Amino acid sequence: MEAWRQMLQELAEAPGVPGFEAPAREVMGRYLKPVADQVITDNLGGVAGVLRGGSERPRVMVAGHLDEVGFLVSHITEEGFLRFQTLGGWWSQVMLAQRVRVLTRKGELVGVIGSKPPHLLSPEDRKQPVEISDMFIDIGARSRAEAEELGVLPGDPVVPICPFTPLGKGDLLMAKAWDNRAGCAVAVRLLHELKGTDHPNTVYAVGTVQEEVGLRGAQTMSERINPDVAFAVDVAIAGDTPGIKEHEARAKLGQGPVVLLYDASMVPHRGLRDLVVETAAQEGIPLQFEVMPRGGTDAGRFHLHGAGTPALALGPATRYIHSHASILHEGDLEMLVKLLAAVIRRLDEATVQRLRES
Repeated sequence: MEAWRQMLQELAEAPGVPGFEAPAREVMGRYLKPVADQVITDNLGGVAGVLRGGSERPRVMVAGHLDEVGFLVSHITEEGFLRFQTLGGWWSQVMLAQRVRVLTRKGELVGVIGSKPPHLLSPEDRKQPVEISDMFIDIGARSRAEAEELGVLPGDPVVPICPFTPLGKGDLLMAKAWDNRAGCAVAVRLLHELKGTDHPNTVYAVGTVQEEVGLRGAQTMSERINPDVAFAVDVAIAGDTPGIKEHEARAKLGQGPVVLLYDASMVPHRGLRDLVVETAAQEGIPLQFEVMPRGGTDAGRFHLHGAGTPALALGPATRYIHSHASILHEGDLEMLVKLLAAVIRRLDEATVQRLRES
C-alpha cells in the first residue's frame, strides 16, 4: 500500500501539460520497468509496458493519458507579466489567484494567475466572469528583460500547483492532474495484478500524450501497438456535490468504477460493455454508469484504429476536474484494477473474435 501511495503521489505531482509530458512519462516508465517484460514508446512521447501472457494475440491495451490541463507562455509584456495560452479546457472561474509553476530552461518559477482587481471594475463588470484573455501570470518580474533573465521564453509550459493530500479518513485523495494520472496509475497497477498469473493475451499498460488537445497520442500509440481490444481509463464526472441534479451526473465517489455509455467521441462497443458488466457482477464489483455529451476520451481514437477496434472508456468518479485540485476515492481505483484484471483473463482469442462479430 505504501508503494502504491508513493506512485500515486509521484504521478500526480509530476508536471506534464500537453506536449511537455516528459517528467510524467519518466515517473510512469520507472514504475513500469520492474514489472513489464518490455517498455516501448511512440514518437510523440507516449510510453507502454508490455506484459506477455499465454499468446502474442489478442493484444489488450489499457491506457491512461499522461498530459494534464495547463498553460503555455504566449508572450511576455514589457512590465514582465506572462500572457498565456490554455492547454486543454479551462473554466475561467476556477483560475484566478491560483498558483502555477513556469518550467523554464533555467529551472522552475512560481507565479500566480492575476487580473484587473474588482475594486477597479464597475458594478456591472463585477457581475461578469473575467475572460481568460484578460488574465496574466505574475512571477514577480519587473520587466520583460528581468523575466527573460530569469529564464522565461515564449512556449514555456505552465503547470498548476496542488500537493498530493489525503482528505477526511484518508481514502479521499486531492491532487492536481488526476485527469489523468489516475488512469496511468491504474494501468501500472494492473500489470502488478496480472504478473505471474495466467492471462491468454499480451497486455499493454499505456500512458498516451496530448489527449487534452485532441486525443493525438491515442492515435500514435494505436499505430505502435495495433491492439485487438482497447480500454481508456479516464476520470468520470462526479455528481455527488451540492447543486448537481441527478439527470446531470449520478456517479459518486467510493461507489465503484464508472462505465462511460456515451461521449462526443464514441459510442462504446456493446459486446465489450456487456463483458465488463457481466464480469463485474461475477466478481462482486459495483459499477456506475454515465454519459458525457460534451468531451471525449482516448477511446474515441482507439475505436477508429485500423478496421475498427472494440473499445470502452471507464474510470473513477472525480470531483473538480480541469482545475488546480481534484478529488477521487482510492477504493475506486483499486476496484477498477481488479475489474480490468478479471476482464483481461477472459479476453482469449475466441472471445475477441466474438466481440468483432457482435
